[in-house]
Amino acid sequence: MATQRRIDLVLDSVKRLLRIGATANLLNLLQKQHPADLAQIFTELQDKEREAAFTVLADRNGRLAMEAVSELGPEAGAALLATRPAEEIAKLAQEIPSDDAAALIDYLPEELSAAVLHLMRPKESTVVENLLEYAERTAGRIMNPNVFALSEDVTVGEAITEIQSARDVEMVFYLYVVDERRHLVGVVSLRRLLLVSPETPLKRIMTADITSARVDMDQEEVARQVAAYNLLAIPVVDAENKLVGIITVDDVIDVIKDEATEDIYRLAGVAGDERAFTPASESLRKRLPWLGINLITAFFAAAVVGLFEGTIDLFPVLAVFMPIVAGMGGNAGTQTLTVIVRGIALGELSWSNSRKALVKEVLVGLGNGVALGATAALVVWLIRGSPTLGLVLGLAMVINMFVAAAAGTLVPLGLRAANVDPALASSVFITTMTDMFGFFSFLGLATVFARYLV
Repeated sequence: MATQRRIDLVLDSVKRLLRIGATANLLNLLQKQHPADLAQIFTELQDKEREAAFTVLADRNGRLAMEAVSELGPEAGAALLATRPAEEIAKLAQEIPSDDAAALIDYLPEELSAAVLHLMRPKESTVVENLLEYAERTAGRIMNPNVFALSEDVTVGEAITEIQSARDVEMVFYLYVVDERRHLVGVVSLRRLLLVSPETPLKRIMTADITSARVDMDQEEVARQVAAYNLLAIPVVDAENKLVGIITVDDVIDVIKDEATEDIYRLAGVAGDERAFTPASESLRKRLPWLGINLITAFFAAAVVGLFEGTIDLFPVLAVFMPIVAGMGGNAGTQTLTVIVRGIALGELSWSNSRKALVKEVLVGLGNGVALGATAALVVWLIRGSPTLGLVLGLAMVINMFVAAAAGTLVPLGLRAANVDPALASSVFITTMTDMFGFFSFLGLATVFARYLV
């Protein structure tokens, strides 16, 4: 809370200094901020204010400006850079690690990104181009190729000297050990390095059992490995087990945040790259297809209702309570779906071990159905004076809660088994099923007990 208040104060000061043109004071203020705080400040500024503040900072402190842009994320960061000349972008891109530069350049317009790569220094340009050759959302795309590694024949004393003189490498958490062909053969923690004799060869103290990531491994799987083994960094190897890069825990945190955001968005049928300030036309383009699919599936539920038009004509009161059955089923299905999709995302659930989860969710669904159905039945009896109508509503809720629990478990698991993203498609199917079964059970039971509803 205190941090947010401080950022709000800085934001107000930035706006005021921009209005009066106090460039020197503005630069002094911006240079005192952390890159993450600067990113938040840039986000809350208007477009012209953001560009002006970034220009002031970039002219005098390009590294800090680009670190803040990296914190904005590749899409927003690239949008801020895209208005600037290619020569300036190329110069600024060389101020940050190559993996961050690659992420930003990948989001620039195609012609601009090609021009930027052409204008960068050959060494940096080659590294960025190599990273961009890897598929999106893989370990190769997010790794930093400037990894610190030494030969297995180097002594501990020599290794410490090398670490002290290292400059252009990712922060060293572990010392990776390679053979003469750069195959990854071991790892040594810095603590271990400081506790043994300086004359000891690395191959005598290294751990040969290494957790590594292949360049083509999905970034979500990389994040799972880092979390599972409590790593501060994970080495990246190619198909021949040659060390080609490193992914540190800060990159993994970004991956977890992005993947969680994407799953949440997809559960609601929203594109994972949409943000609060995405242009309205682009948001419309991304949301409309899923709403169109929902419209089509809604007609299936309407068709079920159409089967019982005669019953509704005889007992119009049924129309009052229909939304309760469908709504409660939909909410219960969403609860189950959220738990199951999270389990799948974390690697806890698969089709082969799903029986226990299915039984548990069905029992929860039936328990909720009985408790809420009984409550609803009692309320209807009291306000409408019809125990039969209350019974019909209560039984329909039990049935639909059961369907919601079963569908919320089986649909995402089935989609996962079919290599379809369960977060993206599950909600459409489950909403349709709970609507259809809810209306069918409620109106069907009402038709069966019609003689007692009079």
